[in-house]
Amino acid sequence: MMKAGVLTLSDKGSKGQRQDVSGEIVQNILSGLEISVERYEIIPDEMELIRDMLISWADELCLDLIVTTGGTGLSPRDVTPEATLAVIDKRVPGMEEVMRKSSLEKTPHAMISRAVVGVRNRTLIINLPGSPSGARECLESVAPALTHALAKLSGDMSDCAPHK
Repeated sequence: MMKAGVLTLSDKGSKGQRQDVSGEIVQNILSGLEISVERYEIIPDEMELIRDMLISWADELCLDLIVTTGGTGLSPRDVTPEATLAVIDKRVPGMEEVMRKSSLEKTPHAMISRAVVGVRNRTLIINLPGSPSGARECLESVAPALTHALAKLSGDMSDCAPHK
């Protein structure tokens, strides 16, 4: 079973002033995909904290997947994409594009999402919006390719498509 961490970025949530509905939704979706959520944290929107947590979960805990919620917009405290870009080895732009396309079908505000998807070593890191509906829509949009992507990162050498 693949192992995941869910990291919610929220100043209010980290102080107990807001319930983390998005984090709960993400955990439920991952459980439905038979991905075990091994770690769950709520931390403030602080670049260094986010970066350190992503590194720790990827390098020390060797999680297969890290899903973040929050901090992907344009407000001055939204730094999740920058923290993610600072730690990943490569981006996965197809997943980023699918998430934005899916969200654009619901709201024009999706065009200001700066969510990043990338890989650090063998860990896939996915940034989701902080809104419950945005987090659900974006994660569900990449779910069909998620287990395949995680298998490839873990070393699966089988062909991606059957030969004809």
